[in-house]
Amino acid sequence: MSALLLVGSVGLGSVSALAAESAPVTSANDTATLVTDRDAVGPDQHLRVGLRLQLKPGWHTYWINPGDAGDTPTLDVTADGGATGKGGPIHWPVPVRISEGGLMSYAYVNEVTLPEDLVLKGSGGTTLHAHGEWLVCAQVCIPESGDFTLTLPASAGDVSEGGAQAALFHKADAAMPVASPFAASVSGDGVLTLSGKGLSAASVSQAWFLPQDGGVIDQVAEQPLHVSDGQLTLGLKFLKSAHRDRPLAGVVVLKDAAGQESPLQVEARPVGGASAAAPVQADAAPASDVPTGAGWLRVLLFAFVGGLILNLMPCVFPVLAMKALSLAKMGGAGRGAQLQSALFYTLGVTGAFAALGIVMIGLRLAGSAAGWGFQFQSPGFVVGVCWLLFLMGLNLLGVFEVSAGRLGQVQTGGGRSGDMMTGLLAVIVATPCTAPFMGVAIAGALGGPPVMGVLVFLAMGLGLAFPYILVAGVPGVASRMPKPGAWMGILKQVLAFPLFATCVWLLWVAAIQRGVMFVALTAGGIVLLGFAGWIYGVGQRRSMLEGGRGTVAFCRVVAVLCVVVCGAALAQGLRAAPAPVAAGVSDAGVEPFTEARLAELRAQGKPVFIDMTASWCITCMVNERVALDVPSVQAAFRDRKIVFLKGDWTNRNAAIGAFLKAHGRDGVPFYIYYAPHQDGIVLPQILTPGIVLSTIGK
Repeated sequence: MSALLLVGSVGLGSVSALAAESAPVTSANDTATLVTDRDAVGPDQHLRVGLRLQLKPGWHTYWINPGDAGDTPTLDVTADGGATGKGGPIHWPVPVRISEGGLMSYAYVNEVTLPEDLVLKGSGGTTLHAHGEWLVCAQVCIPESGDFTLTLPASAGDVSEGGAQAALFHKADAAMPVASPFAASVSGDGVLTLSGKGLSAASVSQAWFLPQDGGVIDQVAEQPLHVSDGQLTLGLKFLKSAHRDRPLAGVVVLKDAAGQESPLQVEARPVGGASAAAPVQADAAPASDVPTGAGWLRVLLFAFVGGLILNLMPCVFPVLAMKALSLAKMGGAGRGAQLQSALFYTLGVTGAFAALGIVMIGLRLAGSAAGWGFQFQSPGFVVGVCWLLFLMGLNLLGVFEVSAGRLGQVQTGGGRSGDMMTGLLAVIVATPCTAPFMGVAIAGALGGPPVMGVLVFLAMGLGLAFPYILVAGVPGVASRMPKPGAWMGILKQVLAFPLFATCVWLLWVAAIQRGVMFVALTAGGIVLLGFAGWIYGVGQRRSMLEGGRGTVAFCRVVAVLCVVVCGAALAQGLRAAPAPVAAGVSDAGVEPFTEARLAELRAQGKPVFIDMTASWCITCMVNERVALDVPSVQAAFRDRKIVFLKGDWTNRNAAIGAFLKAHGRDGVPFYIYYAPHQDGIVLPQILTPGIVLSTIGK
């Protein structure tokens, strides 16, 4: 294996070199230069250029996949003059792994050269212009950048070998992964397998996988290794958002007993089924290609079982509560009525599933990433369902009644349209839940032919409706149900409360999506709709007792106006910009940082805690997890009424940069606490709850 890697490395590093180096860009943390593998260029020359970073002890920069935190370096190179061209992508040497605070980073330490190819067209000298950006981190993370210029003269022939910078490219080439000589595959449960001659427990003592892309596997999780003659497996932990039906690209590093590391570039093809090394979960998405034949029968079976289990999910309880009334009434109904009720309920369920499947498949074909429950991503839909369920609860309590054949039949289960509407509503409220086996079914539906996808969704609908079909279709089951009587009125009122509980859940969803003001709008709509239901019921009772048409018409007009006002308010709320959702220390009143807001709060004599952070800063993320977003610190912030200002430097922000420089800092994290009418106290970069509490005086 070592010989194989040596051949690959020689092939990559065989370009002769006298090299040139630009003037350095120097900071307190590193020195950066642009280097080339030649000090002159010939006609139509193939040139290698690279960003050389010499890092101070304790500092590191990042790989193409920085890991759980960090940022990928970039280098843009153009050439003008007698020979012109533009640089290609960076070739990435294998990084080291840095695990800290439950997070994983893939990084370079000490010194690294990040090379790329530059194909020049034309003859004559050339001038290289390059712009690089990179992030360096230790206890703080500092974004850095540099502009480099390097002029290379023309050469009529080959350039003689030698030069210090040429060795940099040979060193980088030696650290590059080579194409794997082994067949690579990955199963749906995350078992990465290498197969081929030369693999054995004697040749491989350790191994680990570096994913080329983030957001695929849990990068800090253990990777159990098993080696046998001709085969090696690594246990990976897929993230829920991972597309397991796509090839998995990355680097497998093999280490032998002598400590020699052999990095292999792999692209593991997805395969179906579970590996013996780790049992597949029932709801895991398939990693195989599109199912065929028996594979589709398995997907359809999973869809049916998943729909059946949906009946046990909390999302569906409100609708099942309404169907309990229908089942109770079936105890005194004829067999024909029982079968008819089950048929139209099933049509409502399967029709809604088919429509939902068609929409999802259509969006996927159009390039959207719509998934199960996607409609609940719409705040308008969430509020609409919340209001509908609230009105239905009022109806169950008897606040108002709707005549047969209309909406009231959804609650009472009377009539064909009522049964179909109940089935439709069951699907609407079921989609936030995902039952076991549904992951396989939905992934197959969205990845296969559209016709088969619709059949999968129909199978899920049949599973959801099956218990009701069973009760209505098996002779004697419905007849054993309790006979209708006065007890049904009490049951009807009791079943209103699962609907109200669902409204509370939907209010929480709206709060996450659009903030507190949107919750106030939703709750205000609930009050207005409650008044509409009450006054509509007043008109109904007045009509039954006195037959006064004028009063009834007035009550109905007022009720309709209330509904119209709710609709207009919802439309206006959706047009407004969503309120930002604070991250971390959410109960402490997080606000975005601005100099103006800081000055205003200090003038008012309020205590202020400032957190300057960025999503690529691993220290920032660890501090938030272990020192800021903990109950004791949150309680202290609430008790002392401390205003928490957060400055997000993930995207470069001139105001945040100026604030940092004004306090002698050029990177994040940065924490400062202002007690009322006092100068700021700067906290260390590494926080503990004790440090924060002692600083704020708790």
